Amino acid sequence: MTKAADIRAKTADELDSLLVELQKERFNLRFQRATGQLEKLGRIREVRRDIARVKTVLHQKAAGPAGAAGGRS
Repeated sequence: MTKAADIRAKTADELDSLLVELQKERFNLRFQRATGQLEKLGRIREVRRDIARVKTVLHQKAAGPAGAAGGRS
């Protein structure tokens, strides 16, 4: 599992490459599950949540300074 603080420390380009890597891993895990080769079923959930974390931080960075505060006033 990737920590949110570690994700926020990365640049947008690093986040994009991490997102692609996580999506490939999710695909491979789903394929393994379908063929009965997957042993750690919880890993799919972890990867899905990591993808969500990366997407959230990417959207916050794209929103600019207001997004960095998490949308709080």
